[in-house]
Amino acid sequence: MAGAAQAAAVEQQGQAGGGTPPAAWEAVIGLETHVQLGTASKIFTNASTAFGDDPNTHIDPVVCGLPGTLPVLNQKVLEYAVKAAMALHLKIAEHSKFDRKQYFYPDLPKNYQISQYDEPIAEDGWIEVEVAEKGKETYLKRIGIERLHMEEDAGKLVHAGSDRLAGSTHSLVDYNRAGVALAEIVSKPDLRTGREAAEYASEIRRIMRYLGVSDGNMQEGSLRCDVNISVRRGPEAPFGTKVEIKNMNSFSAIQKACDYEIQRQIKAYEAGEPVVQETRLWDEGKQLTKSMRSKEGSSDYRYFPDPDLGPIEVTAEQREIWRSELPELPAAKRHRYAEQLGLSVYDARVLTDERPMADYFEAVVAAGADPKVAANWITGDIAAYVNANRLDYASLPLRPDQLADMIELIGNGTISGKIAKELLPELLEQGGSPAAIVEARGLGMISDPAAITAIVEELLAAHPAEVEAFRAGKNKLQGFFVGQLMKKTGGKADPKLANRILAEKLKG
Repeated sequence: MAGAAQAAAVEQQGQAGGGTPPAAWEAVIGLETHVQLGTASKIFTNASTAFGDDPNTHIDPVVCGLPGTLPVLNQKVLEYAVKAAMALHLKIAEHSKFDRKQYFYPDLPKNYQISQYDEPIAEDGWIEVEVAEKGKETYLKRIGIERLHMEEDAGKLVHAGSDRLAGSTHSLVDYNRAGVALAEIVSKPDLRTGREAAEYASEIRRIMRYLGVSDGNMQEGSLRCDVNISVRRGPEAPFGTKVEIKNMNSFSAIQKACDYEIQRQIKAYEAGEPVVQETRLWDEGKQLTKSMRSKEGSSDYRYFPDPDLGPIEVTAEQREIWRSELPELPAAKRHRYAEQLGLSVYDARVLTDERPMADYFEAVVAAGADPKVAANWITGDIAAYVNANRLDYASLPLRPDQLADMIELIGNGTISGKIAKELLPELLEQGGSPAAIVEARGLGMISDPAAITAIVEELLAAHPAEVEAFRAGKNKLQGFFVGQLMKKTGGKADPKLANRILAEKLKG
């Protein structure tokens, strides 16, 4: 109600004589991103984390919290969590601990979740995102990150049966996911639009995949986002009432849900209606958010330190070892590609979106290829082939050094770009030496001026009417002669040389 009263007061000030007009509405958005860490076993037990197996086949007494069982922290989980925190510029805590979060839902067999509350593994970081708003220039924005903490995932409810009026007739529970290791990443309320929120989530996923700590597969639930949204009258106004939207599993859904919820709250305030603190769900079919339940506070979870797990201490030596193992991250690559390799912002972004593509590109450049030319081939024909055939760059038959060789053949005039396009499908499927193929099939360009001149003179003699029309002012006919020349030479004539000789001869 406070937010509605505040909005109404601002409206009245704007309508009163001599008052200042009301400030524009501003959204305040924060994301809680749950990243499943890609370990082979769960966070506190040896149970498998394999996805897609039969329900309830990856559980054990520890997952179920049976009497007499004790959890033991998976050391790989700690390593992955610390590396993820380092990549997000978070400060690693010298001392952290696990807590029990009381959580009475059917998908959590223990009726509590082991998480971290007041002493998380890492706090106070940031990432940089590139935001491309429609109709605006792309801009950079630094988004603060409040914390990263470790916790165990819950199971999954499957709502089954069907009833035309009531929907599902019953629910089933699969505990395979229960106990899978999560890193929860909580942003600061620095986001202002649905697009910024989607770009932030995308960059988090990109970083986790670069690190190799998670596959980030949103369709399988490996990365899920909860979005917290409120609106206020301008950047100086107090925060409004916060609403949470649960379990967003695509970037487009994050953007659309934010955009919808922002407008819903603004309309409510302007109509004098309250915005209540609650949890809502995004309905993809209806393209709207709908109420799920009232929002719990931290006191509702009754946190207390887990008595079965000791404190966590990561030594300075261990931190430096893990820091040294971090790869170059996407933002750093984007800057380097643009500043040192001269690529466009767009090409740098596309090439760094997935680490395998970036690694392939860098191997091609290391083999001697021009970065801009290599970027054009990789982001165009090669990416299309890889995506269409669901391949990975590491196993692509066309090795980076072979692509570099093909680019060199174009650059030194041995073959034209057209011939390279014709060679590419075979190279993508089978690999091989482009130079050897060109030599064996006689595909090299004709670069002898005398040979091209003879062919040009033959063409002009065969098309006197077109020559006369060109000299009468129909300059576009030069394209006709270029086409005829390429047809006669099988596309092997040096284009620049052929155009120069044609222009000279057509002028007479």
